Amino acid sequence: MSTAQAGAGDMAGDVAGDVAGGPIRLSRNRDYNILWTSQLFSELGSEITFVSFPLLILAMSGSPLEMGLASSVLAVAHMVANVPAGVVADRWDRKKVMLLCHGARALAMGSVVVALLLDTYAFPHILLAAAVEGFFSSVFQPAEHAALPQVVPESQLPQAVARNTARPFIATLLGPALAGFLFTLHHTAPFGADAIMLGLSFVTLLLLRLPRRAAPAALPREGAAVGGVAEGIRWVAGHRVIRATLVWMVSSNLVFSALVIIVLAMSGEGVSAGEVGLTMACIGAGGLLGALAAARLHAALPPVLTIVGFPLVAAVMTAAMALVPSGILLGVLLGGAAFLAPVANTTVLTYQLTVTPDHLRGRLSGIAGLFSGGAGALGPMAGGFLMTAGGGPVAVPVCAAGLALVALGTLLSPTLRRFPVLAPTDRM
Repeated sequence: MSTAQAGAGDMAGDVAGDVAGGPIRLSRNRDYNILWTSQLFSELGSEITFVSFPLLILAMSGSPLEMGLASSVLAVAHMVANVPAGVVADRWDRKKVMLLCHGARALAMGSVVVALLLDTYAFPHILLAAAVEGFFSSVFQPAEHAALPQVVPESQLPQAVARNTARPFIATLLGPALAGFLFTLHHTAPFGADAIMLGLSFVTLLLLRLPRRAAPAALPREGAAVGGVAEGIRWVAGHRVIRATLVWMVSSNLVFSALVIIVLAMSGEGVSAGEVGLTMACIGAGGLLGALAAARLHAALPPVLTIVGFPLVAAVMTAAMALVPSGILLGVLLGGAAFLAPVANTTVLTYQLTVTPDHLRGRLSGIAGLFSGGAGALGPMAGGFLMTAGGGPVAVPVCAAGLALVALGTLLSPTLRRFPVLAPTDRM
C-alpha cells in the first residue's frame, strides 16, 4: 500500500467531530449536516429544472422539438461529466469543487430569471443554461460522495449512507410538484427558487470543514485527465466485489426505470391526471419509508439478503401489477417495490466507500454514476418499446422476469452470494 493510500485509509477514522467516549451523533455533526443539506438542494434543484425547462419552452414557443432538445442537452451534459468529475473530486479540493458547482448553477438559473424579466428569452440561452445545470450538478455529486467518509467516522458510515438514500426520494416527492406550482405563479419563479436554494447552499458550504487529505500520487504518463480516468477504471476493473456491485446496480436500475415508465403509461389509460400524480408519488413515498428503515435493516440483515431481497421483492410486486386495475393500486405496488432499494443501496455504497482509497473515491462515484445514469436513460426507452410492442400484459411480466433474473444472478454469483461483512480491518 502506498503512502497516499495509507493516509487515505486512516482518514475515515480521523474525521472532525470525535469526542471523548466516541463520535458525536450524526444529527449534531455540523459538517455531515452541511453535506447532506447541500446535496439535497442539488437534487431538488435538478428535479425542479428538469420540469421547469420544458414548461418554459412550452409557454414561450410550444415546440416539442425544442423541449426534447433541451431535455437531451440536460441529460447528456449530466452523463458526460460523470467520469471526469470523479477525477476532479480526487485531484482538487473537494470543498472548492462543490462551491464552484453550486455557484455556476446559481448563476445559470439567475441568468434565466434576468432574461425573462427583461423579455430577452432566447432558446440558445436556455440550452446553455441546461448544459451548465446538467454538467455542474454531475460534477458536484462525486465530490460530495467522496467527502462523506472525511466527516463521518466509519462506525457511523452505514447510518450516514442510509440517511443519504432518503434525499433522492425527498427531491422526487417535492421537486416536480414545486416546479409546477411555482411556474403557475410566474415563469421566473422556479428558476429563481432554484438560484436562491443553490446560493444559500453555497454560503453554507463556506462553513464546511474537511480534514486535510494526503497528497495524491503522481499521475500516470498519459496525462492529468486521461491518466486520472484510466487509473480509476483500472482500480474498479481490478476489484472483484466492486465490479460485481456495479453490474448489480446497472441491472437493477435498468429494469426498474423501465418499470416506472410502464406504470406511468398504464396509469395514463383512462385515469385522471391527479391520480396519475399520486401514483408516481408512491415511488417517492415507498423509497422514503425504506430510507427511514435502511440503517436498522442494514444492521440486522446479512448483506446478501438485502441485495437479493430488493430485486426479488420488486419482482413479486411487479408480477402482482398484472392482477390490479390501472391507477393508484399500481402506484402502491411500485412503492412497495421501491421500499427495499435504499436498504440494498446502503449495503452496496457503504462497502464501496469503506474499501475504496480516499484518492479514488471520486472516480468510483463518477464511474458508478456513468453506468447507473446510462441504465437510467436506456430503461425508459426499453419500457416504451415494451408498451408499444404489447402493452401492459406483455411489459409487466417481462419486467417481473427481468427483476427475478437479477435476483437469481445475485444468488448464482459467488462474489455477491458471499458478499463481505466489513470489519474495521477491511478499511483501506
